[in-house]
Amino acid sequence: MSLWIERILKEFPAELSRLWIAADPDNVLLDERVLAGLRDRGFEVLPFLDAVVFRAEYEQRYRQAWDQGQEGPAKSLVLHLRSINTSDLPWDYLKQARRVSLSLANLFSKLNYPVVRALGAEYHEALFAAHTKHASQMLGGDATKEFVLTHIFKISPHLISRSEELWNVLLKLHYRDASLPTVLADHVAKVLDDNPEFSGLPISELFSSRSTLLRTVQVAWFRYLKKRGLSGTRIGESEARGLVAKVEVPFEHPDVRVIVDSMFLDGLLHPLAVQGILAHIPEWAKAGVVQDPLWLRNLVEEGVKGIHQSLGSVETHRDWSNLSRRLGELIARFHTLDSTRAEGLKGSIATLQNTVDDRLLAWVKKHYGDLPSLPAAKAPVMVHRIPHFLSMRRNAGESKIALLVFDGLAIDQWVQIRESLAKRAPHLGFEENTCFAWLPTITSVSRQAIFSGLRPREFASSIESTSSEPTQWSRFWQNEGLKANEVLYRKSIQNNADLQNLDTALSAPQLKVAGIVVDTVDGIVHSAFLGKRSASKLIEDWTDTGFVEKLFQLLIDKGFNIYLTADHGNVEATGQGRPNQGIAAEMRSERVRTYRVKETLEQVTASNPNTYHFDIAGLPADFITLYAAGRTAFIQLGVQAVVHGGISVEELIVPFVKVMEVSETV
Repeated sequence: MSLWIERILKEFPAELSRLWIAADPDNVLLDERVLAGLRDRGFEVLPFLDAVVFRAEYEQRYRQAWDQGQEGPAKSLVLHLRSINTSDLPWDYLKQARRVSLSLANLFSKLNYPVVRALGAEYHEALFAAHTKHASQMLGGDATKEFVLTHIFKISPHLISRSEELWNVLLKLHYRDASLPTVLADHVAKVLDDNPEFSGLPISELFSSRSTLLRTVQVAWFRYLKKRGLSGTRIGESEARGLVAKVEVPFEHPDVRVIVDSMFLDGLLHPLAVQGILAHIPEWAKAGVVQDPLWLRNLVEEGVKGIHQSLGSVETHRDWSNLSRRLGELIARFHTLDSTRAEGLKGSIATLQNTVDDRLLAWVKKHYGDLPSLPAAKAPVMVHRIPHFLSMRRNAGESKIALLVFDGLAIDQWVQIRESLAKRAPHLGFEENTCFAWLPTITSVSRQAIFSGLRPREFASSIESTSSEPTQWSRFWQNEGLKANEVLYRKSIQNNADLQNLDTALSAPQLKVAGIVVDTVDGIVHSAFLGKRSASKLIEDWTDTGFVEKLFQLLIDKGFNIYLTADHGNVEATGQGRPNQGIAAEMRSERVRTYRVKETLEQVTASNPNTYHFDIAGLPADFITLYAAGRTAFIQLGVQAVVHGGISVEELIVPFVKVMEVSETV
């Protein structure tokens, strides 16, 4: 156990109290490693966001059991308060609870607090070790920035003097998805400002924005090949017409090209499709060039190997986020192959998916219960936190926000849409993240969580329907200070014919927030009887109508900041037969069944061994789930279908993307 985890856990000695109050304005406890350590000691952490909701859960799940001499869901409960002020808490909690105060200012006493607070929770563990070992005196703001850059990000801006050094640092940083917080990126830019070699470069943005870095490198790669006599189109894109690249990247330097090569393999950068002989480029550069479909097939094959090799280091929800994006890019590429070459890779793709799903299921059983409490940093970790994240963005100056929920959109299908948009609308840019859907991955559970901002346990009375979404969406934003007429909810937006009425609704001058459900993809996948490859072709036909870019442009023209997500994804599955059950399930989905009575679940499980049950604290107590194992479904034996409801990377981890207009000059 690390020094950081030990330092936090020592504040919670076992057996001292049933109820604890943690005054934690910096969300120190809301780190999945800390939460896992607390859970191992018998503690459960419950955020205090609403007094009524907290009391209902505390009384029903914990206090009632404890008063009866039972252990309940956990030995001890920690009321997590995102404030130092406990005086507003109910008197009975204050009387019986043991109090703990946590603060980054105290835990990192020799470092500048505003700088430390700007870091994500994922860096606290490494920073605490460095602070303990290397911080010998009080450090001011700039000194703390240098300390963090050196010990956490392994960057020393004073040692960057040449172009290849800068790009080596930038590419390594973003390859591991470790964008600098703005406060550190600005500091690096200030240090490098006097170097004429970097004149005109948006240094701060290149360090802080992964999307800016990738877009810049992508266009520079196109120009690099063009200078060597190669013309063509980016895979999935046009020639990036209208883009005037001002940035030169030293691709031929060994420290740069080795990272660029890996970025092509992982799908972060996209190769150029060319015609003719590749006589004028070096061997290393061919990873960024597709001369024929066989080359793309080899790229997919290498991608499969790369994900297999990286599985051993996947430990946190951030690791799963990164892996899900790599897998999505890979599957999207796989679906672009012709049927003959795709057939040759089908077995290795299926093996990879099954291996990844097995690892995910083991991780979910241990860590999924911690995710609902995690705060949003770059993006919400779970879909029910999306409205809270959007509220933060409004408070940060994004006065008009539109949330687009593409029902049923898996990450590989988002990649397909993104690449179509790159061809059709190169002025659009994307900041791409992911978040976890709610289990089970069905619309009435996970989409309702998105629009309510609640865990499913908190909308138990409507969990089997989506009819309450308009009211829930409006209620959330009214609680955030908006008026009812400033909030819009629309669903069943599917094609160009729906845009005129939507345009009228969005034109209301008082409108501040819009929630829009686009359910075309869900309809496509449920009708894709030939698998996800056939769904991919239908999605391509849909995007070719121009609907998606027209929807985005409509919102941009109305002044909205656009965020896109999904309630769940989808997978190809094989029917294992429908459960043999004397009593019908309360809810039926292809990959999950739910029951109100545990005895019924036990009866069904006994006669259907290719299933498993998984308890989730955030679900209603009488909402009991039974999942189809592996990549099987509760449909006719042997039948293939594209379905959802279960626990796989493609179902559980969904896109969360900011859509924006970008300058055509990089």
